[in-house]
Amino acid sequence: MKKAVVFLFLCGLVSNSLFSDSHERPNIVYIMSDELAYFEVSYMGSEKLKTPRIDRMAKEGIRFDRAYAASPVCAPLRCNLMTGKHAGHASVRENDGGTPLRADEVTVAKALKDRGYATGGFGKWGAGGRGSTGVPEKHGFDVFYGYYDQVHAHTFYPPYLVRNSREVILPGNKGGRSGQTYSHYEIMDEALAFIREHKDEPFFCYLPITPPHGMYDIPKDDPAWGLYKNEAWMKDPEVPRDAKNYAAMVTMTDRHVGDTLDLLKELGIDEKTIVFFSGDNGGQDRFKSAAYPRGYFGPNVNPVTGQGFRGGKTNLYEGGLRIPFLVCWPGKIEPGRVSDFMFYQVDMFPTFTEITGANNPAGLDGRSILPVLLGSGGTEDPAYNHDYFYWEFREQYAVRSGPWKAVKPGKHKSWELYDVEKDPSESVDLSIRSPQKLVELIALAKAAHEPVRPGTFADPERKDHERDRWAKWGTSGEGPPTRKK
Repeated sequence: MKKAVVFLFLCGLVSNSLFSDSHERPNIVYIMSDELAYFEVSYMGSEKLKTPRIDRMAKEGIRFDRAYAASPVCAPLRCNLMTGKHAGHASVRENDGGTPLRADEVTVAKALKDRGYATGGFGKWGAGGRGSTGVPEKHGFDVFYGYYDQVHAHTFYPPYLVRNSREVILPGNKGGRSGQTYSHYEIMDEALAFIREHKDEPFFCYLPITPPHGMYDIPKDDPAWGLYKNEAWMKDPEVPRDAKNYAAMVTMTDRHVGDTLDLLKELGIDEKTIVFFSGDNGGQDRFKSAAYPRGYFGPNVNPVTGQGFRGGKTNLYEGGLRIPFLVCWPGKIEPGRVSDFMFYQVDMFPTFTEITGANNPAGLDGRSILPVLLGSGGTEDPAYNHDYFYWEFREQYAVRSGPWKAVKPGKHKSWELYDVEKDPSESVDLSIRSPQKLVELIALAKAAHEPVRPGTFADPERKDHERDRWAKWGTSGEGPPTRKK
């Protein structure tokens, strides 16, 4: 613990200098697909979902098999990622889509902007609704285009998107599940335009894209459908239409990852740009049936071994926290590496600042993984970047130290203990067998938690924020607004 405190103190005082020269500051592109799960990429053996460009990225860069979400749900993990703070210190711990960052919080976008970077975000923000202290343009982004609120982000045919808190009308849309202008295409066009515009200066392009989450809708003429034209299950009337749409959305996401990588190469800046690709939180067992009790695509079940992660999105078992994670940087990261190094999203802040030479604020919980990326970390063994990892969500708590993980799955539930290295399915509770280890982990969890202090809204009625939430349905009459994620 003392070592961790000293490390973080020093990071707060010293500017990183690996790439301190202004001509060497690398670009950063961070693509995060909303709920694309650990086993929903074909490089992990998925038999139905097709992700050829993501698979190629895995071959051209490094693949991490022990990357964790910082939270099992959307809004908190976006706060964790942006602030470098774990769930016990974060200002956003609810998943209502509007809880804001505080005005005084430093985000990684602000740190990079102060370093001279152009900063753009495209997709789903989730760390402060319009009219709050948490909007992205107040936290270091030159531009953010997409959805500020998560409920707004459920539809791909909203009446409008938001750019720096101003509405941008999408022609022919009324909300719901159909319309003329597909929002994800608009978001990707803006992101690629941002890269082109800033190709001659250092930039940070944050892409928290919404597919394949939300209403499972995709244009009938999207090229992704072509990869499934010979699949028998696509023609099976017993397979839900939304499951088929979901598959095409995953492959559409895959294509847009490829488009981004191709553009960097076309512009001649691929070797000065580090690209991250990940899911956001653990997968949901969608499209379940008697034949597919863990979901039609088995997002938390290894398609090769049949071994599954327990749980899924919204809980703190492995199924709620494991995510796919790739990093590619031609000429810097050795291609084809597979790493068991364990980290979570709070580690991105100090990683980005070490890459760019930006300053870290005091109080970060994350640690840089750059030495592992560059192969200079001294190990590719299952090393641990932290003395412990901590998660909380509502009345659930979890802490992991080494192979041991303690989970409190609910307010009135007892703590459980697992050896996740030997039992990744978390099927054998060792709390009775190893009571002292459980006591140690509970003590770490209690020390990691502090009372939450969220940001605020200028308008107590949150009119703009509520307007965004209602925009999910617009005037289509297809259904009611909802506050649930």
